[in-house]
Amino acid sequence: MPADDTPLTIPAQSIPAPQSVSPQARAYLAAAAKKLSERGASGTAIDAVRELVNSEAAALQFIRPLAMHFKGSFESMALSSGATLYRAIPEGRTGRAAEVAYFDIHGGGFLVGGGEMCQLLAKLRAREFGTEVFSVDYRLLPDHPFPAGLDDCMAAYREVLRRCSASTLVVGGSSAGGTLAAALMLRARDEGLPLPLALLLLTPALDMTLSSDSFQTNRFLDVNLHAVGEDALRRYAANTDPTHPYVSPLLGDFTKGWLPTLLATGTRDLLLSDTVRMHRALRRAGVRAELHVSEASPHGGFMGAGAPEDAEISAECRRFIHSAWGIER
Repeated sequence: MPADDTPLTIPAQSIPAPQSVSPQARAYLAAAAKKLSERGASGTAIDAVRELVNSEAAALQFIRPLAMHFKGSFESMALSSGATLYRAIPEGRTGRAAEVAYFDIHGGGFLVGGGEMCQLLAKLRAREFGTEVFSVDYRLLPDHPFPAGLDDCMAAYREVLRRCSASTLVVGGSSAGGTLAAALMLRARDEGLPLPLALLLLTPALDMTLSSDSFQTNRFLDVNLHAVGEDALRRYAANTDPTHPYVSPLLGDFTKGWLPTLLATGTRDLLLSDTVRMHRALRRAGVRAELHVSEASPHGGFMGAGAPEDAEISAECRRFIHSAWGIER
């Protein structure tokens, strides 16, 4: 090993939930640590898949009652790629809110998050933002690696542009959805499609070469993506070169045109460095970009634990989106 590649060896240590965060956040981190200790997570791909499936089942139980409060119209549209585009329009839209739309790309490690989850999230977003929401139910792993999901997002974006102007649209994605949202903007730009007003990237995976620092430093610190190994993320790229910008959007050229972007992550997020590096890349290109980093937050935040840290990030997203739309709240 070359001298300049000598790794830093650190002692084994136990890291408690910090006192610097809310009681809800501390409780979440402590409960997750206890669960991981009892489970004895090995960090295999099977563990990662099992955890994603279990997390989705728990999330569905939580958000079903919330989505029941949605009032308005909802429809499904079949796309030529084989995916489905959902459209939720809340009742009571007035003024500018009746003229704008949000295009959501769900997370879930490219493995889960479609179907019922995607539909419920569309309704929740529409209720939260008070505007029309489109949500793409893209094809998932293991049967549909890259570029299937991106192809679906492109087909959905073209359909959305048939129904509303890019000048009224905001696009957002979290986790795997953030990967696809960033890749979609690169590909849409490259194919000559108009870009929307603004972009949200929440705890996104943006460098599938897995060279970012936090992929090592937070590997066993992120309780939501605990001990995730290389194959768990690289399955998405399959046989495609992971340096391709549509696979690793962080490696794209942002000087050719980009849109105002909000990025959010946490100090314990496995993908913290991806988000931080993306922010710096955008700023170097002269793009208006905001970076929000939550103390001790793992990937995706505190997952419905009622932590004020998550509420703050949600409020920042609403402020950013409404500012882009020109809606005063």
